Amino acid sequence: MKRRQLALAATALAALTLAAPALRAQDKPPIKILVGFPPGGSADVVARVVADKMRVSLGQNVIVDNKPGAGGRVVLGELKRAAPDGQVLVFSPSGALVIQPWLFKNLGYDPARDFTPIAQASTFDFALTVGPGAPAGTDVKGLFAWMKANPGKANYATSGAGTVPHFAGQLIGQAAGVPMTHVAYKGGAPAAQDLMGGQVPLMVDTASETIEQHKAGKVRIIAVTGEARSKSLPDVPTLRELGYNVQADAFFGLYGPAGMAPELASRLSRAVADALRQPDVQEKIYGFGLVPAYATSEQLAAIQAAHYKRWEEPIKASGFKAE
Repeated sequence: MKRRQLALAATALAALTLAAPALRAQDKPPIKILVGFPPGGSADVVARVVADKMRVSLGQNVIVDNKPGAGGRVVLGELKRAAPDGQVLVFSPSGALVIQPWLFKNLGYDPARDFTPIAQASTFDFALTVGPGAPAGTDVKGLFAWMKANPGKANYATSGAGTVPHFAGQLIGQAAGVPMTHVAYKGGAPAAQDLMGGQVPLMVDTASETIEQHKAGKVRIIAVTGEARSKSLPDVPTLRELGYNVQADAFFGLYGPAGMAPELASRLSRAVADALRQPDVQEKIYGFGLVPAYATSEQLAAIQAAHYKRWEEPIKASGFKAE
């Protein structure tokens, strides 16, 4: 009997020992990932699928908090003021880090100094989409011919002024030899709605904004701006393969405040890598017209610097100034 009691006690002690780390993990305060855009958009969707898996890897609750405003600048300003303890992070598209510094004299943060790059989670390019306001059945060559014949109608919608799609559209206009007029909307959804309604003939934005309407036959994505065809749109050519020298892409990255301990940034980065290896995460990201693409902290810093330099000339050439 005594041996049995001792065995039971040993088993109970072992169970408590194994459970202790889990119990301690549950006692940790949650990690908050800020997203500067509304729920349901591409930034929000990718942040949430990654956060769900990070929660498991880290043994700690990870929540996504949407704080839309100023093209993502609001949450980056908050991140700059946060303690470097890893409790507050930001999941940001590259535009707020590589485009907006060229547009605002008083941005409120320095992307190269005020943040710790943690990991890249996804890359994406942009779709040139035509609606009923453009000639039916047209391809890129036919569209460009129509634009030349109707220069006053070469209007394209995007999800906002001063965004990557805004300047990607300018590059497309240069390739076509026709100045395109930018029509800025407050988000991709209202832009896509007007595209379907024929109020604007063209749209340049992430494929996620029009991919479902494209599949339903309401609009047509006729080209993408990346180096290679999108896995989500394998039948849609790139502008480059059609002979037009246009490349425009972007990324989503996870960032912390400046001054984070390297081991803490590495731990969080590994959790992102673990998440992106999961087949269900890859399926969800691809399904949204994006590409799951992990990069380490050091790699993300280099990618960010390269994108920042790449957009200098197109932005200056456009003459656009943020108000």
